[in-house]
Amino acid sequence: MARDRLSAQEREELEAMRARLNQQLKLATVTSYATDRSSAIETAPDEEYHPSQGWRPQPHHLTKEQLWQRVRMEAQADAASEPVLASNLYSTILAQPNIEKVMAFLLANKLANPTLLSMQLMRLIADAYADDPDLIDACLADLQAVYDRDPACDKYSQAMLYFKGFQAVQCQRVAHWLWRKGRQPLALAIQSRMSEAFHVDIHPAAQLGRGIMIDHATGVVIGETAVVGDNVSMLHHVTLGGSGTGRGIRHPVIGHGVLLGAGVTVLGPVTVGAGSKVGAGSVVVTDIPCHSVAVGVPAKIIKRDLIKEPVKDMDQCVDFVLDYEI
Repeated sequence: MARDRLSAQEREELEAMRARLNQQLKLATVTSYATDRSSAIETAPDEEYHPSQGWRPQPHHLTKEQLWQRVRMEAQADAASEPVLASNLYSTILAQPNIEKVMAFLLANKLANPTLLSMQLMRLIADAYADDPDLIDACLADLQAVYDRDPACDKYSQAMLYFKGFQAVQCQRVAHWLWRKGRQPLALAIQSRMSEAFHVDIHPAAQLGRGIMIDHATGVVIGETAVVGDNVSMLHHVTLGGSGTGRGIRHPVIGHGVLLGAGVTVLGPVTVGAGSKVGAGSVVVTDIPCHSVAVGVPAKIIKRDLIKEPVKDMDQCVDFVLDYEI
């Protein structure tokens, strides 16, 4: 709706809020996947990595070229063991020259319909990746995040081909690129198709960090002025919703390394601080401090100064029950 579009001043306010968030959370400088991983890690060889401080490649992460070769090997093995999939795997991965072309082919065919043609979409997505290499860097960070955090993910190609949460986030990244280019009608068309195809509704103007994992993904809603930091994990039916009818900032800010359990609802311009965890089914309407545990309707803080990083173990039960009786 026209009244929901941000004015220039309101966009400046939103960018200022995002800048304050990054400063507060000490956002690490992001290293491109196109560079050598070791050079980024050498800057702090003895420092333990904290997802709540922002995304950065880890020693066990593959480079872009290594990821591409691994995905090809996995596709070749699957095609040999399951001939029914051979044609699909060849068209999607093995016939493509690089990961950018794979993602363009894959997403275009997921989004296409009789009036939004796959060839047009494939060209559009390829152009987006060529114009902004950060899009594919973020894609690979998301892919690595899914592989690291989802125990049901055995292969990189599995997440790429079959996990709709990963695919939906990549569609939103392309739509966000269009939105920033002033091509709002097409960005909204992709949002609509993404919602139909994946049952995930993320506004093109929403800002997503790197290393995002949306597990299962069905029913996830992220509104226009929402900001999601790096290394955030969320499960199905999470809502980052707005409050009010104004055109200003109406949606939440989710800090780096936050874990949102299934069915969590965060409403209004509130902040969930870095490294925090919110229990399944909770409704958040006030700020949650960094490194806290919150649960309930409305959500209440039951632990503070959480030492461990929630997205590292993805535990959905520990820390929410304080007293056990047997």
